[in-house]
Amino acid sequence: MTDRELDAARITDPALRAAYRHCRALNARHGRTYFLATRLLPVERRPAVHALYGFARWADDIVDSLDPGAGAGRRDAVLEDLARSLDRGLRGGRTDEPVVLALADTARRYAIAHAHFTDFMAAMRSDLVVTDYPRYADLCGYMHGSAAVIGLQMLPVLGTVVPREEAAPHASALGVAFQLSNFLRDVGEDLDRGRVYLPADLLAAHGVDRPLLRWSRDTGRPDRRITAALREFEALTRGVYRQAAPGVGMLDPVSRPCIRTAFVLYGGILDAIAREGYPVLHRRAVVPRRRRAAVAADGLVRVMAARLRARGRPGGRAAMAERPLPSRVVDAAPRPAVSPVSPASPVSREVV
Repeated sequence: MTDRELDAARITDPALRAAYRHCRALNARHGRTYFLATRLLPVERRPAVHALYGFARWADDIVDSLDPGAGAGRRDAVLEDLARSLDRGLRGGRTDEPVVLALADTARRYAIAHAHFTDFMAAMRSDLVVTDYPRYADLCGYMHGSAAVIGLQMLPVLGTVVPREEAAPHASALGVAFQLSNFLRDVGEDLDRGRVYLPADLLAAHGVDRPLLRWSRDTGRPDRRITAALREFEALTRGVYRQAAPGVGMLDPVSRPCIRTAFVLYGGILDAIAREGYPVLHRRAVVPRRRRAAVAADGLVRVMAARLRARGRPGGRAAMAERPLPSRVVDAAPRPAVSPVSPASPVSREVV
């Protein structure tokens, strides 16, 4: 993290500055889309986003460790250590864990509800024991803690032009939409970890089960039944993006370019998957570099427009900040039967 960002956020304590830098490094290494979008935020808000993402990334890395020596029992113990450190940090106690130190400071500065972090940790624990979801409703229970609360954590940092409770459902939906995109992109990698996040009833409707997914992964051969199931999951995900879209305009204008960029880039993952014929069991689909650069450039234009508007100097470009999101991202896909922002606690099964 640059000294400019830390200075702008008035973070002066040397240990805290080091902790925030650690979180920024995690973001830069693991979250290319998030990191790119975060650079469009006002400089003083970036450290908080890095802290929130850095903590989530650290916990997720514990759960997803593929180290043969790190069995479920060892991962559970490490996760419990992190949870205890988090509890101490949020209560104002001492912690030497950098991601917790930065997170606790961010939670205090922005008055973020501690329940969001508790729910997140519950979802991470479920990942150690839950390997599939019978229905979409079950998956929604998991995603409340693993994704929806991430959107809620972000709201105080981003700021809103409406009462926060009005923007909250859309922020929750956006967190879920991002995670659903990841689930579709990472079907093969998750299967190697022993997990299937696509609901079993959705798969069964197309004649797909875990053994068929395993066969396709192992042989590298596609199957029309799998493709049909993946296409339906894509349509479901686009429906959640539709639910999230109105929330972008509810944010502080200077925060909108950041979230809009993440929105478009994550929606682009779906575009890439569909364009390549749903190859997710065999390789990861990615948004082309040229497309990422174009979206980032558009975001920079919107940042400048928002700053001009905030200074009371509207210009010709300012209107660009209010253009609707691309229709290919929020197309007319059927809405899921179960709301993705249900406050249900994570199911005893498991599911960024």
